[in-house]
Amino acid sequence: MNVFYNCAVILAELMMLAMTLHVLNYSGFTRVQKVWYILTFVSIMLCCAAEFAVYCGVYDPAYSLPLTVITVLQFSVAPMLGVLFTGALGLHSQAKIAGGFFALNLIFETIAAPFKLVFYFDGSGYHRGDYFFIYGAFYFISLVYFMVGMTIAGKRFSHRDFLTIGMVLVVLIAGIIPMTFYRINITYVAVSIGASLCYIYYNDLVQQDIKSELIENEKKITGMQLHMISGLANLIENRDMETGGHILRTGDYVRLIASGARDDGVYADKIDDRFISLMVTLAPMHDIGKIIIPDSILKKPGRLTEQEFEQMKKHAEAGGTVVSDVLNGVTDEDYISFASDVATYHHERWDGTGYPKRLKGEEIPLSARIMAIADVFDALVSERCYKKAMPPNEAFAVIMEESGSHFDPKLVEVFLNRKEEILNIINNP
Repeated sequence: MNVFYNCAVILAELMMLAMTLHVLNYSGFTRVQKVWYILTFVSIMLCCAAEFAVYCGVYDPAYSLPLTVITVLQFSVAPMLGVLFTGALGLHSQAKIAGGFFALNLIFETIAAPFKLVFYFDGSGYHRGDYFFIYGAFYFISLVYFMVGMTIAGKRFSHRDFLTIGMVLVVLIAGIIPMTFYRINITYVAVSIGASLCYIYYNDLVQQDIKSELIENEKKITGMQLHMISGLANLIENRDMETGGHILRTGDYVRLIASGARDDGVYADKIDDRFISLMVTLAPMHDIGKIIIPDSILKKPGRLTEQEFEQMKKHAEAGGTVVSDVLNGVTDEDYISFASDVATYHHERWDGTGYPKRLKGEEIPLSARIMAIADVFDALVSERCYKKAMPPNEAFAVIMEESGSHFDPKLVEVFLNRKEEILNIINNP
């Protein structure tokens, strides 16, 4: 008995057994898909076992009849493997011809067997008949069908890997040529490898399409979030008798401060692309808590009384609650926490005299410290119902004066080092 052949058969059987077990335990396929895959892999295992029974080297003329029946079944099943796999690839309507393919082969092999046309047994064992090429032709047609099935299945997906299809063809040809011309029997090893590659190929197509769909859905959700944030921010700003420019400018300022800090090595361990993106995205929600403030206070043209100011201060803590309520269930906890920090703590002061929690220094979230500079500066250079706009140079002086008391001195330095860019934001809204 050929040791190489034995190893090849065992390898093919184990490979198909592993694939069968994987399909049984895999939750990514429907019941119909599992049936097709299992039918394909089990059929390859049966063909391997049947061929091994014929080539096992323990041939006895007394067993010629059962061996003939086994070979007829093998020669009938093998050419339909390609058709079976098209069913596994989802081409169910085309795969229905598998039964007809099997019946055609079975009838032909049954008629040919007594006349020794395709194969026969004699005292020395198994031999090919003069018309063995007919079986080869059926087998070749099946392989072509197999490849066409993979290509058609691939067209149903956004991502197609024609290299894999080509490699499957190479593997199958590499297994058939040695058997055809040199009687080195590794055909079913090649078929097993080809079937496994096709399984991986199809599964990869499904996963890539799912990934693309998830990315697309994530973009849609992000877009919805941005529209919702922008809408809420504009609603509040319009109540506050603003023009909408405050939202845009503060967004530009926080981007400038955050990216500038990273470039200057300030809090570089905390500021990355995601931080900057969240900072810019969520900055418009910093005053969302003003939704609870009465118009009589929010739109008052003069200076607020002490009681009115205490009422106004409540918007900060309320902002964190509103943000959490609005975004809960829409996005992840990190996103909500970041937005809540910006809304709640952007009126805290570096020296601990701010509100609502009187946090001090780096106790104040970094996002809120950045927002504080952007918010105050834009308030200074903007005209409001109760004041005139301050010239930019005076506003810069105020920010500098408040460094270390109101604002984080490191961030103030970053901000003031970019006066030219800031003036561009003011002059080119």
